[in-house]
Amino acid sequence: MHAAYEKLLGGRSGAVGLLVMAVLLLLVFPLTLDMFRLNLVGKYLSYAFVAVGLVLCWGYGGILSLGQGVFFGLGGYCMAMFLKLEASDPISTKIQSTPGIPDFMDWNQITALPAMWEPFHSFGFTVLAVLVVPTLLAMLIGLAMFKRRVGDVYFSIVTQAIAAILSILIIGQQGLTGGVNGITDLKTLMGWDIRTDHAKLVLYFVNAGLLFACILFGRYVLGSKLGRLLVAMRDKEERVRFSGYDVASFKVFVFCAAAMFSAIGGAMFTLQVGFMSPSFVGIVPSIEMVIYAAVGGRMSLLGAVYGTLLVNFGKTYFSETFPELWLFLMGGLFIAVVMYFPNGLAGLWQTQGKRLMARLRGEVKPAAVVVAPTVVPAAAAAARPSTPEPKRDGIEPGATLEASK
Repeated sequence: MHAAYEKLLGGRSGAVGLLVMAVLLLLVFPLTLDMFRLNLVGKYLSYAFVAVGLVLCWGYGGILSLGQGVFFGLGGYCMAMFLKLEASDPISTKIQSTPGIPDFMDWNQITALPAMWEPFHSFGFTVLAVLVVPTLLAMLIGLAMFKRRVGDVYFSIVTQAIAAILSILIIGQQGLTGGVNGITDLKTLMGWDIRTDHAKLVLYFVNAGLLFACILFGRYVLGSKLGRLLVAMRDKEERVRFSGYDVASFKVFVFCAAAMFSAIGGAMFTLQVGFMSPSFVGIVPSIEMVIYAAVGGRMSLLGAVYGTLLVNFGKTYFSETFPELWLFLMGGLFIAVVMYFPNGLAGLWQTQGKRLMARLRGEVKPAAVVVAPTVVPAAAAAARPSTPEPKRDGIEPGATLEASK
């Protein structure tokens, strides 16, 4: 039991880190921010699911995926389909040519609900789809890539291509997906109005709780034998393969776990923001999600959350304060992090933060002063008065043998 808790909390320092983050997210932000800003933080935390998954996938597994927006978008679209069907009841859509179907379908002259939408009348099926659909897609991609031993660079390119393809597909199928506008005007969740301040507050806490659950799961994985194997595969993949382990299966597992985390974040994003569009599926958002993990530290689960918050707070602040320069300022922030803090915020804490805390607690003692031996020059030694030598057997010091007779 104690070992299981160690895996979950990551030791004493890990428990303290979780406690600090819990106080920040569950107490400080809700008590100090207004509802508009708190809802923004909730949106940022939905991105943090992707960053946490990238720490497992990229930081420890060595698998750099540039298409995590695909899984984020799939989870968001699954939740949006359920919410849109609930908002498209016959009474609310009675002015349409075909009542009872989403408005964008009526605009595209679709007269019946497509078969792929029918199961999303059920909330239970929707939750299952959020978890299963992106995970199955990730498993198919992983089996196709890792079983063939596709290299890391080529894998990154393939995931980027998949993100572009899915984004184009969603935009092209306007009658089924809402096209470039996405699925909008989402109002209720099982009759509960998600647009009120109370609903936004509840969804914020649900979002934070799910994020902590993903972090704990990630810590459990990293604290197990599988976590050690992931690090070994990242550093010496061939040696692990020659030791008899199925490297491809481990890679598929961690890639699927990262996809599931991303999908949960996408579903929570839809609930809190009230829409989902293809702008969160393509290449650009996928690369931004990698930046979140890089800024926070790709070897730290908590660092990924802080990195996500920092980057998105920066985007919001710079865009509000310097609307014409904010892109340049954000670019400068990324360059500074890459050049001076290659291990992200977590690496900065490891090198400087812990040392500072130790000094404040008085645990770091000043180094002992070592006095070097004094070297006396030859001239100074010759000028120094010498001590008279004692007589030996009545003979004066320095006297010759003849003088002593």
